[in-house]
Amino acid sequence: METKLCDIQNLNSEEALRGLEQAGEILRSGGLVGFPTETVYGLGANAFDAEAVAAIFAAKGRPGDNPLIVHVASLQQARELVEFTPLAEKLAECYWPGPLTMVLDSRGLVPASVSAGLSTLAVRFPSHPGALAMLRAAERPIAAPSANLSGRPSPTLAGHVLEDLQGRIPLILDGGPVEIGLESTVVDARGEYPILLRPGKVTQDALKLLCGDCPAAGQADCARPASPGMKYRHYAPQGQLFLVKNWREAEALRHSLLQEEAPQPLLLLSEESSRELQRRGVPETQIISLGSEEEPADFAHNLFAALREADHRGAGYIIGQSIPAIGLGAAVMNRYTKAASKK
Repeated sequence: METKLCDIQNLNSEEALRGLEQAGEILRSGGLVGFPTETVYGLGANAFDAEAVAAIFAAKGRPGDNPLIVHVASLQQARELVEFTPLAEKLAECYWPGPLTMVLDSRGLVPASVSAGLSTLAVRFPSHPGALAMLRAAERPIAAPSANLSGRPSPTLAGHVLEDLQGRIPLILDGGPVEIGLESTVVDARGEYPILLRPGKVTQDALKLLCGDCPAAGQADCARPASPGMKYRHYAPQGQLFLVKNWREAEALRHSLLQEEAPQPLLLLSEESSRELQRRGVPETQIISLGSEEEPADFAHNLFAALREADHRGAGYIIGQSIPAIGLGAAVMNRYTKAASKK
């Protein structure tokens, strides 16, 4: 199968209009399309078509017990799929369209495989103009996980999707670099308060402020997850990733690895740490800056691309600098920790 790349950064261009029309036809006929959102690139299929949904799992090599998120183009479309609660109405009013996914009781209109056999369904109303244009062209809800091979870093560029899925899908809509760089926040919105299933741009503190409370899901909830990103190792580079707190720990670990005659480790550091270690003689070619320590949004935007760059460079060892797990930093560290996990 040939995979076509279509530039939709200018939605009014002839290329974009043709690409969106083609995307709609592919999705309606049971095919798969890679597409941009404000969070990461998604791999979409007709949410009503069980065979199309199965093709997502096959293309990604994704475990069947890892639920998908259904993307909608309107609040009304979401209400047709799930039982909206007063809490869901409140969250939608504040955060939709945007990077928040809500898990609610399904009305049973989509195949059980979308939710890995659960009675719930995860739904999101994205804000990315390209995603919304594709959803309108498809004329139906679209089930979509991130558009990468299972376990790999999520794609933040169309080129990342092509890298993983070339020959597996017919079309990728290129919307340029994504805005956020981490997958959406996911909450269970069936009760009085939201339960945080996956951290993201919409932070736990912000949800607490709006709703009065927002507890995080317990470890037991991961055994049969209602949300993607809860159970399996994700976002992993091919090399071994170590996490450190600051440039001093990074320098010490680098020195230790070199003493063991290991290959030169690649360092993923803040701008501040990068400058410090370069002053201490660490080659610039062995450092990738993730942004300022004071700006977790920089780390969020750059993390997945940096992990992919580590693979391109063939890095056997990667030393990554952590940031405080506060606000958006909690989402960054959630992904970072999973990327470093061996499970």
